[in-house]
Amino acid sequence: MTKNNTSSFQKKKSKARTGGRPLLPEFESDISRLFADRKPKKELLIEYLHLIQDEFGALKHGHLQALAAWMRISMSEVFEVASFYAHFRIVENNSHTPKNTLRVCNTISCCMQGSSELLSQIKNHFAQDNNIQIEEAPCMGRCDQGPVVSVGTHYIPHANLDKINDVLRNPPSHVVSHSGLDDYIKNGGYNVLRQCKEGKLSREHILSSLENSGLRGMGGAGFPTFKKWHAVSNEKGPKYLCVNADEGEPGTFKDFYCLSSSPHRMLEGMLIASWFIEAKQSIIYLRDEYPETHALLHKALHELKHHGLINENDVLIRRGAGAYICGEESAMIESIEGKRGLPRHRPPYVAAKGLWGYPTLVHNVETLDWIPDIINHEKGWFSSFGRNNRKGLRRFSVSGRVKEPGVKTAPAGITLRELIDEFCGGMLDNHSLQGYLPGGASGGILPASMDNIPLDFDTLQPHGCFIGSAAVIVFSDKDNVCDVARNMLEFFAHESCGQCTPCRAGTEKAVTLMSHEHWNIQDLKQLSFVMREASICGLGQAAPNPFDCVIRYFKESLS
Repeated sequence: MTKNNTSSFQKKKSKARTGGRPLLPEFESDISRLFADRKPKKELLIEYLHLIQDEFGALKHGHLQALAAWMRISMSEVFEVASFYAHFRIVENNSHTPKNTLRVCNTISCCMQGSSELLSQIKNHFAQDNNIQIEEAPCMGRCDQGPVVSVGTHYIPHANLDKINDVLRNPPSHVVSHSGLDDYIKNGGYNVLRQCKEGKLSREHILSSLENSGLRGMGGAGFPTFKKWHAVSNEKGPKYLCVNADEGEPGTFKDFYCLSSSPHRMLEGMLIASWFIEAKQSIIYLRDEYPETHALLHKALHELKHHGLINENDVLIRRGAGAYICGEESAMIESIEGKRGLPRHRPPYVAAKGLWGYPTLVHNVETLDWIPDIINHEKGWFSSFGRNNRKGLRRFSVSGRVKEPGVKTAPAGITLRELIDEFCGGMLDNHSLQGYLPGGASGGILPASMDNIPLDFDTLQPHGCFIGSAAVIVFSDKDNVCDVARNMLEFFAHESCGQCTPCRAGTEKAVTLMSHEHWNIQDLKQLSFVMREASICGLGQAAPNPFDCVIRYFKESLS
C-alpha cells in the first residue's frame, strides 16, 4: 500500500513539473547526457538554458520539460524564465531549427551606418535559405563599428554581405591564448591587492584614497564610490560583490573596451573591493553579446587561480541573456539568482539586502577599472584631471557622425565640441553637428547650440538630460531628430520588462504617437508625466527623455 501510494505521488509530482505532458525519452536522454556531471541548482537555471541552446540551437519544449523534471521545479517556472530573455529561442519539438541566426543591430548608431539597408540586402540574399534565420536586434555594444551583425556568437563589425558569407563559411573561434597577466604583473599589477592582503594598506587608507579621488559610479547613477564601500562594509552577515558588466544602453561600449584591452585592471579593482567589504564571493554578470570577453575572463580567472591570487570559488561568471533591464542592479541580482530580471521595489536597497538577501556591493566595470590606479598614485592624482571646474577622468563611448568614433579617455567636464575636435578628429566630411545624446538612449537629446555644456555628473540635469554611462551619440544635419527619438522609444518598448503598466504601456503608446507625421504634443507631455511619476525603475522614468527633449529643443523639426 505504501509503495503504491509513493509511486502514485511521484508520478503526480513528475506530471506537475512537466506541465501535465509526458516526458519524451529522446529529450530526457539529451538532458541526462548534457548534465551528467552536474547537480541541479535553481540559481543556475539561466546557465542551463544557455547550455541547452548552445548544444541544440534552440530551446525545444521537450528539453524544457526534461530540464524542469531534472531540476525538480515546475515547467511554468522554467518557461517564464526562458521566455523573458530575448536570446532564448523557444520552439516546438518538431520545429526546424535553422543552422545559423543572423541578428542585425537596429539601434541608432548602427542605423546611421546603414544597418536598415543592410538588413534589406540580407533578407533578399538569404530569402531561399531555410538554414538562415534573420532577426532585427537591439544594441550589441559595438556602436563605433556599425553596422554590426551577429552570426550566432560571432559579431561582425562594419558588416557587409561578403563578411557575413565569410563567417558562415569559416566560423572563427573564441579561443584566447592569454589574458595579459604576466605583462600586467610586470608593470606592478596586483601589488595593491597583495599589500591589502598582507596588511600593508589599511581599509582606512583605501577609503581615504577613494574619497579624495571623487570617484563616482560610472554605470550611470554616479553614487560616490567610497560611500558605497563604507555602507556595505558596515552591514552585518555574509556579503557579496556583483560586477555589472551588462552594459546595454545604446551607444555604450566602454566596458567592452576595458575588459578586452586589460581585464586584470578591472579584476584587481574587483578583488580589492571584495577584500575591503570581506565579500564571501564575487559574481561578474557579463553581457551575452560579449562571447570573446567571456572566454577572456575565464582564461584570466584560471591564471589567477594558478598564481594563487584567488581560490576556486572566489569569483564566478554569470552570462546574461539579452535583457537591457538587467543593467538595473536589483534586476541583475534577480537574474543572477536564476529568475526573470524584474527590478525590485526599494527600499530595502541592495547594499542592505541584495544577492540571496545579503548585503551586496554592486559596481560597474569602469568604476572598478580605475581603483588600482587611484590607490597606486598619490592622493590627488585622479582629481587633478578635469575641465570646466570638474574633476576626474571618464571613458566616453563616442559613436555617430564623427571621423574617429571609439572609447575616449578624457577629462571629466569636457564639452562635446572639445570631445569631437580633440579626441574624435572632428565631424565627418559634409556633416554639420545638429545634436547629440550625452548619455545614451535614456540621457536625453541636446541641440548643437548646447555643445559647450561640461559633460559630467550633475551638469546636464538642468537641461533635462544626464551623463549616465557617458555614451555620446553624435548626429548631423543629415539625420532626422524625430527618427532618432522614435528609434530610442522603440528600443525602450522592446526592452521594458513589463512589470509596471506606466512603462509597459507607456513606451508602446509613445512609439504610436511618435509614428504620426505630426506629434500630439499634449498627449506626449501627459504620457511623460505619468511614466516619470509612476514607473518602478529608471527605464520607465527616463524613457520620455528623447521625445521631451525634441519638444523642448527641436521645435522646428515638429512643424
